[in-house]
Amino acid sequence: MGKPTGFMEFERLEEGYEPVEKRLTHYKEFVQTLSDDNAKTQGARCMDCGIPFCNNGCPVNNIIPDWNDLVYRGNWKQALDVLHSTNNFPDFTGRICPAPCEAACTLGINAAPVGIKSIEHFIIDKGWEMGWVVPQPPKAKTGKKVAIVGSGPAGMAAAQQLARVGHDVTVFEKSSRIGGLLGFGIPDFKLNKSVIDRRVAQMEAEGVVFRTKVIVGDKAIPAGINNDATETVSAAQLKKDFDAVILAAGSEVPRDLPVPGREYKGVYAALEFLIPQNKEVQQGIKNPINVKGKHVVVIGGGDTGSDCVGTSYRHGAASVTQFELMPAPPEQEDKPLVWPYWPLKMRTSSSHKEGETVREFAVATKAFVDDGQGNVKALKAVRVEWKDGKMSEIAGSEFELPCDAAFLAMGFVNPVASLLDAFGVDKDGRGNAKATTDGEGCYRTNVDGVYAAGDVRRGQSLVVWAIREGRQAAREVDAFLMGTSALPR
Repeated sequence: MGKPTGFMEFERLEEGYEPVEKRLTHYKEFVQTLSDDNAKTQGARCMDCGIPFCNNGCPVNNIIPDWNDLVYRGNWKQALDVLHSTNNFPDFTGRICPAPCEAACTLGINAAPVGIKSIEHFIIDKGWEMGWVVPQPPKAKTGKKVAIVGSGPAGMAAAQQLARVGHDVTVFEKSSRIGGLLGFGIPDFKLNKSVIDRRVAQMEAEGVVFRTKVIVGDKAIPAGINNDATETVSAAQLKKDFDAVILAAGSEVPRDLPVPGREYKGVYAALEFLIPQNKEVQQGIKNPINVKGKHVVVIGGGDTGSDCVGTSYRHGAASVTQFELMPAPPEQEDKPLVWPYWPLKMRTSSSHKEGETVREFAVATKAFVDDGQGNVKALKAVRVEWKDGKMSEIAGSEFELPCDAAFLAMGFVNPVASLLDAFGVDKDGRGNAKATTDGEGCYRTNVDGVYAAGDVRRGQSLVVWAIREGRQAAREVDAFLMGTSALPR
């Protein structure tokens, strides 16, 4: 806890933001970390609640009250050590995690919850500033070799844990940079890629080998999924050369919208827009999609849709409209009903506030209309209502909207099947790698020595869940290779 009476004395303070008119001119991060004094004050709000539900609200079980108290007392280095004891990459989660821990905060029952995410952001930024985040190479090598397919947060977490106990770890990534969707999917204005690069440098110093532009498997992957690979490695070769393999390739196949006109130019899956934009910012490779002066419609109301909104405003879009199939959630959740679980409520991102975003709820897209030359110029939609979990269209509610570019941001359905097929890994009913998290042999697939963790196993999820699964899978692999493991679960 922080100060015993702090929650009564101090109000929640949000992190600062660069003014909209300034941040729209660049793709750099614009969230301002708390000052030392403000961080102490926010840490003081952590109350002696008896049972810290925030710990279990956080998928990696961060020991939140402890580091809140340490921040309140100005013990930055010790706070960093406690934070790192459960989370390899708080610099990722402190920026892009939606903070389910805050939804579970006891103070949040009848007041603004403790600003846990902002304090986490402060701790790790302070750690890098002071030079406290350093490589932790193993004291001895085991002689065991582990291959990890995929370099997103699950793969990175597993790699770091295994390298630190002495295994030789090689990470294979088909993109031209490390990070998975953190590297190329999430815009730089939410996560500057130098944040990933400094972690990669730390891990390389700990012995992790990263191999980019390498695709694992001998089958083609679906069109529209980023693939910078210039080299192929077979699943059989990995199983031969390594003592264990962890599949952590994420869930990359986007949910499509099979309506008339889907094939028109100007209708894209969201990552067909976001990934090239990241490459333009990071590598100077021009994004072939430019929406300056265009009417943009984003179909999907989640984080990926929000990223399309923010990127469109930076291009100079004439207008941005965002569709969501579900009805508008309440402005405020019913806390006695939902606490300490993640509530359904209206969420407005910083991107929505960067322009006059029109947000339409309970709307279904019916068709795209072209200009006679195959370029989208409008879309047809209808309003819907939901009853007993079933959707029906409202008669007479059809409408047409100008649309020069449409981005489909409706989530991801499953990992690339060819990767799982290459290893002979069984799939669950949703097409994910089949591996349990219960009992003996957690994260182990039906193939001996092959494990699966993160979105490739659980389906589309949060960065913090990926880190958790990567850490836990690392422990299972370590135990498989050594007979026992001292790694935390």
